Amino acid sequence: MSERRCILTGERADPAHLIRLAIAPDGTLLPDVRAKAPGRGAWIGVDRAALEQAITKGKLKGALARAFKGEALTVPADLPERIETALRGEVLARLGLEARASNLISGFDKIETAARRGQVRLLLHARDAGEDGRRKLDQAWRVGEEREGESFGGQRLPVDRDALSVALGRHNVVHVAVTDAAAADRLAALLGRWQSYLGCANAAPNSGSADRDPVGDSPQAMA
Repeated sequence: MSERRCILTGERADPAHLIRLAIAPDGTLLPDVRAKAPGRGAWIGVDRAALEQAITKGKLKGALARAFKGEALTVPADLPERIETALRGEVLARLGLEARASNLISGFDKIETAARRGQVRLLLHARDAGEDGRRKLDQAWRVGEEREGESFGGQRLPVDRDALSVALGRHNVVHVAVTDAAAADRLAALLGRWQSYLGCANAAPNSGSADRDPVGDSPQAMA
């Protein structure tokens, strides 16, 4: 899919880094994070704080009117929260799928062994993982990747161990190591988009400022 343009900032990006908005049959504007809903859509690439500011200042309303050609729609008051929930669900669902495909492992000892052997492609920690455990697994990964001394390590997820355990269908999952390269790429893309929306410092660069001039009827801002 070709690049799309954020209706709030005008910046172009790969659709995988953006969030599509679509109109439901009842006229409600909803997040379409899989970009599969039928009909016209609009894309945004700002973080949650910028989106909330755009809503408060009326900039989102104007941008949507241009993107949807004045089509009647209702913006729910909790749209920012709905987007965050949808992005969170995509990451957790993907983790569950990769677990069932045997593309990841959990358990401190198993991960440490795989990391030191250079078998880990992506290392993830629950939000409430202990500092000591994170530090030891990060170091094991650096050893396996021959990157000792570098600022290199796993990512802390924006969810706790309970949510991670439910997603994987396992008990007390605190750390996750993805061992398949393609699976790691799939998860990294979804996680980067979620973290970017949350405004995390280590997220993929797909956010912008909603204070820039909005884009008009460019076809790349829609579809």
